[in-house]
Amino acid sequence: MLDLSRLRALHAVSVHGSVSAAAVALGYTPSAVSQAITKLERETRTTLLERRGRGIVLTDAAARLAGTAQELMAMVERAETELEERRGQPTGRLVVGAFASAARGLMPSVLAELAAAHPSLDSRLVEVDPHLSVGLVAQGAVDLTVTFEWDINPLPAPDGLERMRIGEDKCDVLVPRGHPLAGRAVLHGGDLAQQRWICQPPGTVCHDWLVRTLRASGNEPDLAYQAAENHTQMALVAAGLGIALLPRLGRGPLPPEVVSVPLEPVPVRRLFAYWRAGAARRPAISETVRLLCAHWPERSL
Repeated sequence: MLDLSRLRALHAVSVHGSVSAAAVALGYTPSAVSQAITKLERETRTTLLERRGRGIVLTDAAARLAGTAQELMAMVERAETELEERRGQPTGRLVVGAFASAARGLMPSVLAELAAAHPSLDSRLVEVDPHLSVGLVAQGAVDLTVTFEWDINPLPAPDGLERMRIGEDKCDVLVPRGHPLAGRAVLHGGDLAQQRWICQPPGTVCHDWLVRTLRASGNEPDLAYQAAENHTQMALVAAGLGIALLPRLGRGPLPPEVVSVPLEPVPVRRLFAYWRAGAARRPAISETVRLLCAHWPERSL
């Protein structure tokens, strides 16, 4: 009989694309994931992973087996949901995905309260790219994810998933303290022309949103500096190298050399929690969603 934990490891590799990424998602070491795959290869007498360049790819047999693993995991989830629902208390294992700002600015307080109130619940956190997060829930790689959509770029709502709106994360223009815009009470789109911008790299949700937002106001942005981390962007602003448009969540205190100026209309991103419809009755899901909504007001100032 095939071992479910080894099938879970194979499924994680198929979803995340590498042994190391699968290990992060599962909370294992890369060595443990590799050993699980090796034992599964012995059990099935089939080669499951092949090296290609510096990475690995799943064989055709492994891809089919990973699909079967996803079906089995869904069956197990239904059984666990029913048992947990009968107990009426969050129990078992809960894997939560969250984008970087939410992982830093919202999830610590939520997970701490979950752990204190429900010691039999093994909650875990995985930082995930917002582009991928909804798909990871649908594939069973995480149980619940916290992600966002911009007002000009709504998220899809795939079949089989449910979601709850957590709140709105406002954005402000950050400028060096000596910048001509620093003394303004409020900014409008026309004020942002001819500025050097500090932003996230191309291909990220925030980068695409910034470009579309500025172009919509008639400005072609000069993207002079690109950095993935919000704190790096703030350091570049503090050094007087440009301006940035950053959400408030997870931003933390501004450096003394940086001034925050409101922009009107106020750009916002809407935060959502997504989970599989089959797990909606699970107390661990409903309690986590409740805490996300309860903790949001203190994070949205």
